[in-house]
Amino acid sequence: MEVKIKSMKHEDFKDNEYIDKLVEELNATGANVMVGKIDQLINWGIANSLWPLCFGTSCCAIEFMSLGAARYDMARFGFEVARNSPRQADYIMVQGTIVHRMAPVLRRLYEQLAEPKYVIACGGCAVSGGPFKNSYCVVPGVDHILPVDVFIPGCPPRPEAMFYGLMQLQRKIKVQKFFGGVNRKEKIAEFFAQHPEEKGRID
Repeated sequence: MEVKIKSMKHEDFKDNEYIDKLVEELNATGANVMVGKIDQLINWGIANSLWPLCFGTSCCAIEFMSLGAARYDMARFGFEVARNSPRQADYIMVQGTIVHRMAPVLRRLYEQLAEPKYVIACGGCAVSGGPFKNSYCVVPGVDHILPVDVFIPGCPPRPEAMFYGLMQLQRKIKVQKFFGGVNRKEKIAEFFAQHPEEKGRID
């Protein structure tokens, strides 16, 4: 068995004999060796055990409930552990209309999520305000108060669309850098630098 890395040929490694001998010894005792990046291993674990904090305020939340039932069975993807505590969740899934009075509460819940954390805007109301877009009391999209990672359009989106959005979040996580690459505080600072008026509204 050769030690392989995509960007480097086997011959280019230094001290190949030592590594080859070590691999042979491990294989002789029944142990298998896998060489890869620890980033990939961690991201694989995070992506396949995403626990949602569901912030459901209207019909999108009803559609999300069907994901846990037998027909769709979100446990296949590792999404099934829906939590009511931000301390135990990996991402917040905003499902439904968000009014301005609710925005500070949603923001506080987001801040209580452990790093790395993600946001999914699910449905027309969360994405852009939906049919209430021009209303004085509705936030015209959750991206005005939170840095959103995935948008799932629809009014409400079907369970298949929700699965697609969740799988897009998985794909996004699998290509990120865990060590030194995920810094949401910088993203949030950049977000408020672009939208200074939003900071005063929700503080």
